Amino acid sequence: MRLKLDLHAIFSNARALDSELHRVMDEAIAKHAESVEIIPGKGSGQLKKSVLRFLEKNYKGTYSRIEKDDKNFGRIFVHFRWK
Repeated sequence: MRLKLDLHAIFSNARALDSELHRVMDEAIAKHAESVEIIPGKGSGQLKKSVLRFLEKNYKGTYSRIEKDDKNFGRIFVHFRWK
C-alpha cells in the first residue's frame, strides 16, 4: 500500500499542513504502508525543507529512509520497513 499527500491546496496554512502530515503518517503507520509520497511542489523549496524538518522531528525512527526524487524536485518519498 502506498499513500499520497498533495500539499498544493494547503501550503499557506501551517496548522492544516501539520494536521495533514500527522494524519497521513499516522495512517501509514497504522496500515503498515510501504511508502508515503508527499508532494510539496517545486517552488522555492521552503515547503520541502519544512516537511523534511517535520518528519525528522516527529517521526524519526518510524520510517526506514526518505528519498528525494531526483527526477522531480517537488516530491518526497518516505519508505517504511516493517518486521
